[in-house]
Amino acid sequence: MVKAIVTGAAGRMGSRIISIIRDTEGIELSGALERNGNPAIGKDAGFFSGGALSGISITSSLEQVIDKGDVVIDFTAAEASIENLKVVSKAGKAIVIGSTGFTSAQIEEVKKYCGEVPCVMSANMSVGVNVMLKVLHDTASTLGEDYDVEIIEAHHRLKKDAPSGTALMIAGCLADALGSDLSEVGVYSRHGIIGERSKKEIGIQTIRGGDIVGDHTVMFAGTGERLEFTHRAHTRDNFARGAIRAAMWVVGKNPGLYDMQDVLGLK
Repeated sequence: MVKAIVTGAAGRMGSRIISIIRDTEGIELSGALERNGNPAIGKDAGFFSGGALSGISITSSLEQVIDKGDVVIDFTAAEASIENLKVVSKAGKAIVIGSTGFTSAQIEEVKKYCGEVPCVMSANMSVGVNVMLKVLHDTASTLGEDYDVEIIEAHHRLKKDAPSGTALMIAGCLADALGSDLSEVGVYSRHGIIGERSKKEIGIQTIRGGDIVGDHTVMFAGTGERLEFTHRAHTRDNFARGAIRAAMWVVGKNPGLYDMQDVLGLK
């Protein structure tokens, strides 16, 4: 039985992860965390998941509960995830990170600690998105620069980072398939007299509004035809199930930084 500690336990993702853990064989909740000062501290983690009480009280200290778990499932924010990773690394546990908004320097810090513990890190834990990534890589490799590539992503009005981590993950996948460097070819906004579009551009456009869980469309625009691939998340449960699948997979793995492509055997 895999014992999981869930951070952000009272949040949108954490509460869904806790709920789905309750109904998943082979894994159980062993700890729950929220940031210091959150009114959920001291309350039962099951209360926020809309189900039966779990018997696990929410705490603000990962150090206090780390020995009770095999793996930490972390959906917080980049800075908090790195602090949690430090604790996990010191304890020799495993971790799944679904937070987004990491800077290049923070990614390098994550890689450093993942030399000591196994970590699955992905901007999107959805099985559907990760299958689409494989299809997109193959498609871009085949079409090459004869087709212009554009990405449109849409999320709820409360999302803090832009473009989404998933959009950046998709863009990185496409740049790799096309033999490009995303830092050189990514175009994140267009306004005014911008001139002719270059062949190498990968456009990434952001929409924020309402309660959109997450929509991502990739357009390959050629002469006389257009291919579009779209993934729409109707519920956060897709991300939660993927994170739980990753948590059950990563326990016992060698230290290193993995992603959902590894978890799903798509590499």
